[in-house]
Amino acid sequence: MSFNIALSGLNASQKQLDVTANNIANVNTTGFKGSRAEFSDVYSSSVFANAKTVVGNGVQTAAVTQQFHQGALQSTNSALDLAIKGEGFFVTSSALTSQDRTFTRAGAFQVNDEGYVTTSQGEYLQVYQVNEDGSPKAVSLDSTQALQIPSVAGKPTATTKVNASLNLPANGKAVDPANFDPKDSDSYTSSTSVVIYDSLGQSHTVTQYFMKDSTATTANTWRLVTYADNKPVDINGGKGTPLGAELVFDSQGAKLSQTPTTITTQALGTPGAGVITNGADGTQTFAIDFDNIIQYASAFSVSSLSQDGSTVGQLTNVDFGSDGLVSATYSNGTTVKLGMVAMAKFSNPQGLSQIGDTSWKASLASGEPVPSQAGVGTVGSIQSSALEASNTNLSSELVELITAQRNYQANSRALEVNSTLQQTILQIR
Repeated sequence: MSFNIALSGLNASQKQLDVTANNIANVNTTGFKGSRAEFSDVYSSSVFANAKTVVGNGVQTAAVTQQFHQGALQSTNSALDLAIKGEGFFVTSSALTSQDRTFTRAGAFQVNDEGYVTTSQGEYLQVYQVNEDGSPKAVSLDSTQALQIPSVAGKPTATTKVNASLNLPANGKAVDPANFDPKDSDSYTSSTSVVIYDSLGQSHTVTQYFMKDSTATTANTWRLVTYADNKPVDINGGKGTPLGAELVFDSQGAKLSQTPTTITTQALGTPGAGVITNGADGTQTFAIDFDNIIQYASAFSVSSLSQDGSTVGQLTNVDFGSDGLVSATYSNGTTVKLGMVAMAKFSNPQGLSQIGDTSWKASLASGEPVPSQAGVGTVGSIQSSALEASNTNLSSELVELITAQRNYQANSRALEVNSTLQQTILQIR
């Protein structure tokens, strides 16, 4: 029996060596969770055996348990690198339509050729669908979907209104509107420009020329003339050539009157101003609305100038919030909320089934995954541009390696002694 006892000790020592070697081998594996070999003694006796003299039958491996304590966070330069500060797991799936979920702590994600965020093994990162305010529509693993980051956003929106707030200089140079020439800066007092968009998203530069009218019979009278892409754009109901608006200010610098009351341009296509020639909607017009226009004895200044159109936006940035909310920013100024990173936790993480590639699946021992939001409870928050390193302590593992080696040697020695005793017995004559 002593042979079997020594052999069980050798097997246990070998298991300890295997576990320790695996921990050391994965010391640089992102999201890796180290394991620990746990042993129990083997003891058996019959009903009539004397318990005071029974000797144990050796040792056996009771379990190899995973250790899910937090690994150190390492900063990176990629916004798609995600780390969890807590007990939660990222949720992934092997296919877009698959309901089979896997779980991982390795947040080194990337974008595939279709714009989906995946692991290095091609598993799709799952997110909750969100409302306009960024709150999840449903916190359920059955309702998650793969995170896709579109390279473009929105459809073109034609400009219908230009809003402006500005100050016209009361002491500015007065000119005769009849002599206006956009190429001659001496023929107008001030100017400003804004970019507008047609129905196909093409941009056009609109320039507003302001002239303090030296021929007007009313003091503090200004003329506004509008050009788009260096072509004159008449204002419906305006005056002069080209047709422009008239603005009159009182002695306090406030706007007294405006002609026409509503400043709206002629059609930008043909017939019209002839600005739109690319097949877009040629009937497009836009209004000019002065949110706040004043005439003070200070330099010409524009406090705000905006328009309500937009073009197709190109992706410029992706941001992951600590709550898992994913936002994409595009070149047209659009910010789109793409989803909220799905998180899961387990009542017994040590019961999870390892499937390789630093991933796990739920089992009877782990219990069912509990869906959650990042930052809620013990699931933890998400940190972007960071990765969780292996939680293996190399120094401790090296000490464990030496201990396992000594145990192996000791059990080998016990086996050798047993062999020597057997040989001695066989040599008795």
